[in-house]
Amino acid sequence: MKNLKTNIFFKISAIFVIVLLLLIPTSMIKGLIRERANTQKSAIHEVGSKWGEEQTLTGPFISIPYDRYVKQQSKKKDGDVVIKLKEYIHFLPTYLSVKGTINPEQRHRGIYDIVVYNSTINISGSFKNLDFSKLDIPLKDIHFDKATLSLGISDLRGIEKQVLLNWNKDKFLFNPGTVSHDVINSSINTLVKIDENNDIPYDFSLNLDLKGSQKLYFTPVGETTDVTISSDWNNPSFNGAFLPDTRTVNKNGFSANWNVLHLNRNYPQMWTGSMNNIDNSAFGIDLLIPVDNYQKSMRSIKYSLLFISFTFLVFFFVEILNKVFIHPVQYILVGTALVVFYTLLLSISEHLSFNKSFLISALSTLLLIVGYVKAILKSNQLALLIGGILLLLYTFIFSLIQLQDYALLIGSIGIFFILGLVMYFSRKIDWYNLNLDEE
Repeated sequence: MKNLKTNIFFKISAIFVIVLLLLIPTSMIKGLIRERANTQKSAIHEVGSKWGEEQTLTGPFISIPYDRYVKQQSKKKDGDVVIKLKEYIHFLPTYLSVKGTINPEQRHRGIYDIVVYNSTINISGSFKNLDFSKLDIPLKDIHFDKATLSLGISDLRGIEKQVLLNWNKDKFLFNPGTVSHDVINSSINTLVKIDENNDIPYDFSLNLDLKGSQKLYFTPVGETTDVTISSDWNNPSFNGAFLPDTRTVNKNGFSANWNVLHLNRNYPQMWTGSMNNIDNSAFGIDLLIPVDNYQKSMRSIKYSLLFISFTFLVFFFVEILNKVFIHPVQYILVGTALVVFYTLLLSISEHLSFNKSFLISALSTLLLIVGYVKAILKSNQLALLIGGILLLLYTFIFSLIQLQDYALLIGSIGIFFILGLVMYFSRKIDWYNLNLDEE
């Protein structure tokens, strides 16, 4: 037993095995973080399903049915038969203007915070030069009396009031549903008057009171699309296919404007039949809760192998340079404390800010390990040395979490610096004749 106690290769092997074993609970904690993040998403979905989910507005656009005749070979008699199919012509507006305000608020489901919003949106624009001659469809086959104007809304439960369409000098009320799934799957629609013998412009406007959660997006269906959105929410994220041309974000809220041309997206202003990928051009605002504790906890635990390995390396050098013996069981207890740090961080961060949670968890773990080291090594100096090194490690990890854009750079420099210190302090050790015999 004494030979094993002083055998340096046995010590290194034992430390290596302990590090590998500690990766098992670390992996379990990663799974727990993902589970809690998914629980948060479920809470968001639950609230959104009752209030109104993420909203994307598409349109408005005009859909006009027409008859298309197709020849098909008959199985019962010689020759071909002609089948009449009903399809749609779709026109997008020449000009589209969207002006809106978002009034967000935070709701709570258990320990989770969810952002929901009310919005007031004014949509206006015009359709000009509906040129049917480009379609190579006989006018007699086009059902102008069944022309509809549709406005795509991804979650109709968010509509708070009846929607009235001003169409030139006429007014129409919208009905739910889609007349065709060529463009969108969820919408409101109304019949509109289209004159087949007149190329007058059709001006439209409507007001929409819409509820939703987390996101509000718009699809730029206009030949020119101009969107202006403002809110008192001071932590927006502008995402999607286009970023705003101008934006202002301060403590009082934000204001943003997009101006998108039809040349900027990959579909025409007029087509027949289905059109795929129109939603890929959507853009808008994500209303973010300022801190994502689960994301930061996951980023923190990614450094667990480095943290545990370096801590054990410090203990190993303490043994070598001070001729003291630390039992593998004591390594296991210290390693377990390092792993429990991540559980503390995750659980506390669900109730406090991440920075406070990290501070509380790190100090608790430091005090536990320093107290234990002092008890087993009987040395205040070594306990304070190990505590100081662990404090530097926690500070280093915390800095990496905060510096998202420079995390890789700072992390690489830090690891290089740590490796340099290890090589410096081990430069005079005779590894071939090394043992842990006490002097």
